[in-house]
Amino acid sequence: MTYENIIVSEQGAVGIIQFNRPKALNALNAAMITELNTALDAFQMEVAIGAIILTGNEKAFAAGADVREMKDKTFAQVKDENFLHDWDHINTITKPIIAAVSGFALGGGCEYALACDLIIAADTAKFSLPETSLGIIPGAGGTQRLVRAVGKAKAMDMILTGRMIDAGEAERSGLVSRVVAAAQVMEEAILVATKIAALSRPVAKAAKYAVNSAAELPLSEGLKLERSAIHAMFDLYDQKEGMAAFLEKRTAKFENR
Repeated sequence: MTYENIIVSEQGAVGIIQFNRPKALNALNAAMITELNTALDAFQMEVAIGAIILTGNEKAFAAGADVREMKDKTFAQVKDENFLHDWDHINTITKPIIAAVSGFALGGGCEYALACDLIIAADTAKFSLPETSLGIIPGAGGTQRLVRAVGKAKAMDMILTGRMIDAGEAERSGLVSRVVAAAQVMEEAILVATKIAALSRPVAKAAKYAVNSAAELPLSEGLKLERSAIHAMFDLYDQKEGMAAFLEKRTAKFENR
């Protein structure tokens, strides 16, 4: 498929989606979100792909939603069209998703990074949720995912003041998984994604589901879910292979079953 607002590629078992509106600092407009969802679905269905990377360019991961598309909308319009509902589509993807962030991840760009399973940030990365300065609030998960990532105090600070934090503060706060030199961010993301893609696919899917569920379930219910999930792993060929390989001091050859 031909895309106008993203670039899609593959490297081994890793699918890569790059935001490609450089003149707009990769601002996320409706056309880009539609293309992104299509590409995510394609990688979800592609058996050879075990992990996905979302990235931008050296200047910006994504500098928010496109304000030009929003400024003239009315309450009736946004309510009728369920504005931003299509941004939730990333939540339906069961394969692990890594955000490789360089430069600005602002507003909707920050929210999209938060929707990924891991964030690998360049030391040049900057994060903020400045929506309140535009007369709105974050609406694509920012008020919910940021609290779960960094806690209420930091989230309230970032959302009410709109202040920008650098990669170091983002890592210390728990917003990002790791920080690397800007020149190495995609190399690091591909290394991580390749390692994840080499795992048993059912196991990676179960791990992602269990960890994401932890943010929504009481501890007692989360522990039940985790216990059920690990029990189910013992019905997999890959569990037998993985443990046999460990005992035989060799690399496991998973068959994703």
